[in-house]
Amino acid sequence: MSKYLDPKADLTFKKVFGEHKDLVISFLNALLPFESADEEISEVIEYLDPELRPRSPLKKDSVVDLRCRDARNRQFVVEMQMMWTSEFKQRVLFNASKAYVSQLDIGQDYELLQPVYSLNLVNDTYTKGDKWYHDYRIVSVEETDEVIDGLRFVFIELPKFRPDSFGHKRMQILWLRYLTEINAKTRKVPDELMAVPEIHRAVDALEESAFTDQQLLVYDKFWDIVSTSRTLINGALRRGRREGMQKGLEKGMAKGLERGMKKGMEKGMEKERLKIADRMRQLGLSEEIISQAVGQPVV
Repeated sequence: MSKYLDPKADLTFKKVFGEHKDLVISFLNALLPFESADEEISEVIEYLDPELRPRSPLKKDSVVDLRCRDARNRQFVVEMQMMWTSEFKQRVLFNASKAYVSQLDIGQDYELLQPVYSLNLVNDTYTKGDKWYHDYRIVSVEETDEVIDGLRFVFIELPKFRPDSFGHKRMQILWLRYLTEINAKTRKVPDELMAVPEIHRAVDALEESAFTDQQLLVYDKFWDIVSTSRTLINGALRRGRREGMQKGLEKGMAKGLERGMKKGMEKGMEKERLKIADRMRQLGLSEEIISQAVGQPVV
């Protein structure tokens, strides 16, 4: 009986969707909010460099999990985020905007610009309620049907997803089941997933036997870092709340309570970010990966 790796890990996600164009086409068509078959991706022309470099060496660069271009020259930026941070939306906007403006060289016409779609899969929750699919566009405040095309953002809160979700496309449900149901404990994949050729191939790519010993060590290290980071950040939040409440209560005013909680949480979070960063450096990870994991640059 086969043993599978979790597709949400950095190594496996990039192997499945960064090496098989047919799989990324099916995946993106299922998860992006295309309104008609004409809008769907017919062909991925090329994978683009996931490192978004600025023209000026003094400006910030960044790395995404996957970036590709289709036959219409539209770009698709995909990120798998294991933990939600308050800075993640800003980083997503930054990366998509950089991909958008990087299409033109100096002197070229704006009409050459093509849309950029940003798909963000979050293995965490960041909103209240049961809604797990979030679609963002640039719209008029007064007339919401007035849209500025060019950038579109989709965020999916994976822990909220349920297979019995109604109003969503069949392939969307199946691909999300692939992401959320397959992990190191899986020994038999549901038949309804294996019945879809694209997902069957994506499942085969997760078999442990398809990876080298070194790759398996990298995979295990990834989950160790995720587990450690979650523990430290959650601990910082709890300590921050306690410190903030104590300071607020001492002032005896609701306003003081709010300020004290915020200050205490920020102080606690900053201490824990530095601890997490030090542990990641000991594991030999790059500063870019460390900054993404803790949600901000760390010096």
